Amino acid sequence: MTKHAVAFVSGLLFAAGLSVAGMTQPGKVLAFLDVTGAWDPSLALVMVGAIGVAAVAFRIAARMRAPIVGDRFHVSDARGSASPRLVAGAALFGVGWGLSGLCPGPAIVSLAGGQLGAVTFVASMLVGLAVVPAVESLRVAPAERLNPR
Repeated sequence: MTKHAVAFVSGLLFAAGLSVAGMTQPGKVLAFLDVTGAWDPSLALVMVGAIGVAAVAFRIAARMRAPIVGDRFHVSDARGSASPRLVAGAALFGVGWGLSGLCPGPAIVSLAGGQLGAVTFVASMLVGLAVVPAVESLRVAPAERLNPR
């Protein structure tokens, strides 16, 4: 139960931070991305602040044997490896962010405000989450599909 309470409070804090920072306002995000026009650098300060908080949290976590809530830390050990799947996903994320002014976290927070664009974005995101595993399963060799391990 404690694990779920911590996750819930963390999610509320994250949602509040996204809202206060303006990340749920597509126009503000698009102005940040428009570096050749009416650029709004305020979201850069949000990113610098987030990096600072994360840096402190990673330093503290490095000194701990285990997390306060949970059995182990879930940190990737992959360093410097960029698979084609990762690069394609990052490119798709960037294109979606640039076209809509939303990314998944702020879009979900924006649902609470009933923003039509957020509803459309989240619905499209859910379709993508369902389609990708289906497409990837087609890439499995036919012989492997017939004789799974």
